[in-house]
Amino acid sequence: MQYEEIINIFWKEYVKTTPSAGKIHELLEAKGERISNDHIAFRTFDHPSINVEQLAKPFLACGYLEKDSYVFEAKKLRAKHYEHPDPKAPKIFISELLLEEFSEELQFLILKKINEIPMGLIETGATIFAGRPWGTISHDTYLRLREESEYAAWMYVYGFCANHFTINVNQLTAIESLQEMNEFLKTNGFPMNVSGGEIKGTPESMLEQSSILADKKAVEFAEGSFEIPSCYYEFARRYEDADGNLFQGFIAKSADKIFESTNAAE
Repeated sequence: MQYEEIINIFWKEYVKTTPSAGKIHELLEAKGERISNDHIAFRTFDHPSINVEQLAKPFLACGYLEKDSYVFEAKKLRAKHYEHPDPKAPKIFISELLLEEFSEELQFLILKKINEIPMGLIETGATIFAGRPWGTISHDTYLRLREESEYAAWMYVYGFCANHFTINVNQLTAIESLQEMNEFLKTNGFPMNVSGGEIKGTPESMLEQSSILADKKAVEFAEGSFEIPSCYYEFARRYEDADGNLFQGFIAKSADKIFESTNAAE
């Protein structure tokens, strides 16, 4: 497949899970904007059959190239990002939870679900398209996982999908700054992720990011239906380095707080 086809597959599923994204598109298009994606993010675990490198295979097959790596010590994650030679293609950001850094109970609960993934998905490299490829989930287990890792609990519920898309604020014409973007969002009723500040990063670090909080979605558990944070929309403003090149990477300190857009409210 061409990268456009892959991105379109994920976008169609993403807007079903994240109605706010469609609403924001409508509002921006009403202002005459043409929307460009900065990057798309995915989550996984560091199990050898579904780790970052495994999930990246469909993107590598359509021309993406591995770029930088990142470590998130507090959340016990590592990540990589990938870029395509076509500058119009969104960057791909894939993170994974380092299971061995958690309790034996969490590892047992997650490995039990990983073992339910059909081998056909893993062997064909189609896992990233599979959504939640394991069976019935328990709300009690979800709450237990949340005690140790919001990320693990989210993955347990949603599995493999685009965790978020990101609007490239540089490409907007009626909105010139991330501050202006955030005010536009708040005026239209979208709650912002304020962990670490409403805007993560600075012009000096060459990347500013913000995000709305994840939409809530009714999910069927063994115990019944519960509303759980799903996916969210992010916004990025990039700056040029000393040589006049637009920064294309990510800032781990900022991304660490962006992850919290899917945290469940206490």
